[in-house]
Amino acid sequence: MDQVGMGNAVQERQGALGPGEVLPRPASSQSEGFKQGRSVLNSLLSGAFAGAVAKTAVAPLDRTKIIFQVSSKRFSAKEAYRLIYRTYLKDGFFSLWRGNSATMVRVIPYAAIQFCAHEQYKRILGQHYGFQGKVLPPVPRLLAGSMAGTTAAMITYPLDMVRARMAVTPKEMYSNIMHVFVRISREEGLKTIYRGFTPTILGVVPYAGISFFTYETLKKVHAEHTGRSQPYSYERLAFGACAGLIGQSSSYPLDVVRRRMQTAGVTGHTYGTISGTMRDIVAEEGVIRGLYKGLSMNWVKGPIAVGISFMTFDLSQILLRKFQQFNYSAR
Repeated sequence: MDQVGMGNAVQERQGALGPGEVLPRPASSQSEGFKQGRSVLNSLLSGAFAGAVAKTAVAPLDRTKIIFQVSSKRFSAKEAYRLIYRTYLKDGFFSLWRGNSATMVRVIPYAAIQFCAHEQYKRILGQHYGFQGKVLPPVPRLLAGSMAGTTAAMITYPLDMVRARMAVTPKEMYSNIMHVFVRISREEGLKTIYRGFTPTILGVVPYAGISFFTYETLKKVHAEHTGRSQPYSYERLAFGACAGLIGQSSSYPLDVVRRRMQTAGVTGHTYGTISGTMRDIVAEEGVIRGLYKGLSMNWVKGPIAVGISFMTFDLSQILLRKFQQFNYSAR
């Protein structure tokens, strides 16, 4: 059929459409939409799994770090070990994971949103800068990570507040996650749930940006030097550990400020602003012992958690794609 005939056929079909009917989308458009939806779902599932595995692995160290961050006690590796041991003797082995249920409720959606958002921002920025399907240039690479972290933090912040409260209080004070929300709302007001939100966002921008940037850059350099597009699992773990070490060190003081503001209601302090909180911490404990308290533990915990997270996400993505390809070929 010539072009005129095809045009007439389309016009006749459009004229024959009833009320509310639309022409079917081309098969290629439907296929593209399906692939995009499947990619988003894969990212969400892989991110959720990666976050859960990583945080559970370091939960005892994370809880110990938070306890020191929100107190005026001097931090040392010896004191951290004593705290973990005393907790184990007093409340049992699984008490070291107290607050981990709240952590999972926050981390699973946070990691799912962050990794998924990162993949989508990479795709959008890749289209904009003409690097679709390739590693982004440095600035967009940094921007994609920062925007992904900010998106996830904004959506899941109240759960982070709950997790911090459960980590530093005895189990008699809050029985479950909902109990924390109810008591905070009733006794301190709803706005308390977002106390510490600003330092969180200010901290997550450099942290997420630098973490994703470092990880993606190391994978790019590795591919250029080895000729292998896919690193081995242990290499992904090492790249993620480096990313976590650099990213967390860059934003650590804001992490301390965030924890102090989140737990002010149960520690007897009244922290109102970021600058005021920093000023109080420095006046009482000094710059290094105050704003960088627990950083040495973070240098152990952070790289392990971030390394596991990045490695698990990448491997989960690969496994899901292989599984879907197997199902498609088996049809």
